Amino acid sequence: MLLHLRVTVPTERSAAVHDLLTDCPGVAHLAVLPGAALRPAGDLFLVDVARESADALVDGLRELHVDTDGGIAMETVDAAVSRSAEEAEDRAPGDGSDAVVWEQVIRTTATDAALSVSFLAFLTIATLLAAVAIVTDSAILVIGAMVLGPEFGPLAALAVGLVHRRRAMTRRALVTLTAGFAVAIASTTLAALLGRALGWFGPELLTQDRPATYFITHPDRWSLVVAVLAGVAGVLSLTSARSGALVGVFISVTTVPAAGAMALGLALGDAREFGEATAQLAVNAAGILGAALVTLALQRAVWHRVPQVTPRVQQVGHART
Repeated sequence: MLLHLRVTVPTERSAAVHDLLTDCPGVAHLAVLPGAALRPAGDLFLVDVARESADALVDGLRELHVDTDGGIAMETVDAAVSRSAEEAEDRAPGDGSDAVVWEQVIRTTATDAALSVSFLAFLTIATLLAAVAIVTDSAILVIGAMVLGPEFGPLAALAVGLVHRRRAMTRRALVTLTAGFAVAIASTTLAALLGRALGWFGPELLTQDRPATYFITHPDRWSLVVAVLAGVAGVLSLTSARSGALVGVFISVTTVPAAGAMALGLALGDAREFGEATAQLAVNAAGILGAALVTLALQRAVWHRVPQVTPRVQQVGHART
């Protein structure tokens, strides 16, 4: 698995960056375009590097302050038909599927932490679907609400921000989660009040048998177990670039369905339903966040112990700063 890097470097530091790149065991392809960069001005390096070596390589570039007056852009190479690429992946220590590129993780989760109109829209629609699922006792709609809910993004961003001590990112994720659920629950409560006024359902709804959705407002020990497992799986899918696994995470936790149940409890005046749904939401959020924090901390400790670059590359990075 390769990453493609576009590195813009001030001309006076090109020699140091060239040494860093040529000495990295995971570099498969390297092209240098002198003077090609216009903003910021400098030389442009095009690099294909094994994922296992990418994190240390980015650290070396940052030690040369390329990130302050130059630039580093990363993207995943879907397929590389090259013997050089195969040899680079063999030389790079570790396994590509286990490698963590921390800058990529931080930038991705930072984007997910933003409070945007689309985030509010998706979370609100998902919460409305969850409320309809409870009213109709539909397991299919519950799953749809889980898949549609975007709340795992800011939860992961909150964990990454705490582990890497990025206060701005942590605050942004907290605001996004708090404001997002507040808007979604308020909107769903208004919709539920409208349904009640139209006579579609009444307070008796919450006391009826709901075999398919009863679990939403009755958290137990298994709710925490599932949330912890989902948090671990979600973080692993983000850090190892296995995004397909996130779908399994989304349909295993009941944060959004709990928010829908909270809205119905408010609209129908059932304090017990509201309290139990709130507990379910809290258990899931706490379980995911706690598991994510532990997983990220372990990954950071283990991956930093893997020798990712040669001693000479590290010396170059320190000598030229």
